[in-house]
Amino acid sequence: MNASWLVVATLAWRNLWRNYRRTLIILATITLGVWSMIFMSALMRGMVDEIVRNGLETLPGEVQVHAPAYRRDPSVVNSMAMPDGDFLQALGESPVVAWAARVRVPAVISSERDSRGVVLLGVDPSAESALGSAPDNLVEGRFLLGVDDKGVVIGASLAKRLETSLGKRIVLMSQNPDNDVADRGARIVGIYKARLPGTEDIYVYAGRAATQKMLAMGEQISEVAVTADDYRAVQSWYPNILEAAGDELEVLPWTALDTFLSSMLAVQDGFALVFMVVVFLALSFGLVNTLVMAVFERVREIGLMLALGMKPALIIGQVLVESLYLLGLGLAAGNIIAYVSIRALENGIDISSVAQGMEMMSMSPVLYPALRFSDMLMSTAVVIVLGLAASLLPAWKASRLDPVKALTKT
Repeated sequence: MNASWLVVATLAWRNLWRNYRRTLIILATITLGVWSMIFMSALMRGMVDEIVRNGLETLPGEVQVHAPAYRRDPSVVNSMAMPDGDFLQALGESPVVAWAARVRVPAVISSERDSRGVVLLGVDPSAESALGSAPDNLVEGRFLLGVDDKGVVIGASLAKRLETSLGKRIVLMSQNPDNDVADRGARIVGIYKARLPGTEDIYVYAGRAATQKMLAMGEQISEVAVTADDYRAVQSWYPNILEAAGDELEVLPWTALDTFLSSMLAVQDGFALVFMVVVFLALSFGLVNTLVMAVFERVREIGLMLALGMKPALIIGQVLVESLYLLGLGLAAGNIIAYVSIRALENGIDISSVAQGMEMMSMSPVLYPALRFSDMLMSTAVVIVLGLAASLLPAWKASRLDPVKALTKT
C-alpha cells in the first residue's frame, strides 16, 4: 500500500508540471490569495489593537479597582483607602507588572482667558510611568517630579483653548467631601501631546498628595489601575485581584469597563476567519478549473490505469495529491511574502492624510500591522480544508471514468 501511494505521489508531481504555465498561474493566484489573507488580517488586527490600546490610555490599566459607587458618581465622596494587606500583596505578584493608585475627579481649570471642564488626575509619576499611562510626548517643560509636586501638566490642545502657556498660573476647582468648592492655584510645569488630540483637552496631571490636600480627602484615592502588559489575557489573572480586594471594592477588567472595545476584539477574530473563507472561495474556482482541465487532458491515461487494475481510490488520491502540492507551494510562498512584507512595515504605515477620520475611531495617524502566528495557522487550515474539498469533484469524476470509453476517447 505504501509503495502504491509513493507511485501516486510521484505521478501527481510529474503531472503537475506537464502544463507548467497553467500550474504557475494557479500557484501565483494561491500565493496572492494567501498573502492577502494574512496581510489584511494583520492590518485589521493592527487597527483593532491600536483602538484598544488608545482606549486603555484613556482608561489606564487592564483592571481597575474602585469604591462600588464611584463609577456612578466619580467624586471624592466615593473614594477608597490605599491598598494594604492581601490586596497589596496581590498587586506585587506575577503576572502583574505595574499598578498605580490615583485620585481622579471632575474639575474645572481656569486661566486668565478661559475655563474648561477637565478630569483632574492626582498621580504618582513613577507609578504612572511604569503603568504606561504617563504622557510620553512632552513638547514643553517636564512631567511631575513626585506626589508632592505642586505644578500641573496639561495637554497642548487645552493650553491653546485656555490661551495659556508653560510657566503661567492656572486655577483648579473641584468639590471636597463636604460638597464645598475646593480650589488652588498652580503653575503649568509641562505641556504634552497625545496620540489622540481629543484626550489633550480632558486630562490634567497633578501630584497625588497635592491633589489630596486640595480636596481634603486625607490618604484616600479614587482608583487603582493594574496592568500585566497583555490585555488579551486579562480574564486569566484579574480574579486574583478580585479575591484579594474583597467584597467592599469593585474590581473590573477593561472588557467590562469598555464593552465596545471588548466586543470589537471578539468580532475581529470572527471577521478574520470570514474574510479568509471568502477570499479562498473565490480562488477555489481557479483551482477546480485547473484540476478539471488536467483530468480531461489525461482521460485516456486514467482509463488505461483503471484498465490495468488501479483502484479508483488511488485515482482520487492522485488528483488530491496534485491539489495538495499546489496548495502547499502556494501556502509556502504566500506565507513567506506576507511575513516579509509585514516586517518591512513594522515601523508603521503613515495614514496622516485621513488623521481626522482616524481620530474619530480612536486611532493614531500611524497604523502598525500586527502579525499573529494564529492567523497564519488559520489561513493554512482554511486553504488546505477548502482546497481539498474543492478538489473532490474533479477527483471523483476521474475515478468514475469508464476504462473502455476513456481508452477510445479521441
